[in-house]
Formats: sequence, C-alpha cells, structure tokens
Amino acid sequence: MTRKADITDCKLITDLALLLWPHHTRTELEEEITGIMKMDTAAFFLAYEMQQPVGFAQCQLRFDYVQGCKSSPVGYLEGIYVSEGSRRKGIAKHLLASCEAWSKDMGCEEFASDCNISNTESLQFHLKMGFEEESRIICFKKKV
Repeated sequence: MTRKADITDCKLITDLALLLWPHHTRTELEEEITGIMKMDTAAFFLAYEMQQPVGFAQCQLRFDYVQGCKSSPVGYLEGIYVSEGSRRKGIAKHLLASCEAWSKDMGCEEFASDCNISNTESLQFHLKMGFEEESRIICFKKKV
C-alpha cells in the first residue's frame, strides 16, 4: 500500500530518510522534512508492507530550469528509498507512480530526476522506470 504522507508522518519519513541520507543528523533531517511538508509544492509518499513503513518518496515542483525539460513547473523526484528486505517487489515503482500522478495533478507535463554519476543502481532503476538519460556532468569546486 502507498499513501500520501502528512505532517504527522515526519518521524516515520525521517527514520527512512536517514537510511537514504546517512550523512545527515536526525534533528536536521526532521527539521528539513517538516519544512518541506508545509510547502504546497512538495509531497512525500509512504509505502507499507504488512502495516509497516518500508519506503518513501519525496517529490517537488521545480520552477527553475530542469535539464532537458521544456515546460515549467516540472515534477522532480528528490529522493526514493525502499528498505533492503522489501526491494524487488515493485514498491519503488508504486512510489514513483504516486509522485508522477501528484505532479500531473499539480499541472506538470514533465517529470525529472537525477542521481550521482557513480550510483549505477539508481541509474538502472531510472532507466527501468522509463526515464531517459539527459546528460552527465562533473561538478567542480575550489576555495578562493
């Protein structure tokens, strides 16, 4: 089962999000998720197996330029995670479909995402879900 999350689900989403983004602290991630959940331009979806939360997806509307897209706003998959023991059951596909449906309901004609260039598992997921690779970039930085 997949459902749209609400503000009372912040702790559940934070628990799952820490598994996806372990470099964050619980406090900062929960504060960020709470802030995002208050926005009309963002949505979280939760997936359950046997009444236990096993995955989540975060999507938002992006109004700035999105690589390869011609319309605005664009629905954007900001993050998706399914617990290890629940993978390969179509749960991520259902979460993604919920994000895409929400984006379409919000007036989007296009849906986009990204992943780290070295994240081959995410790349394979995106391709399997019908995304087309738009480009690859390498980002640089230096102190001045």
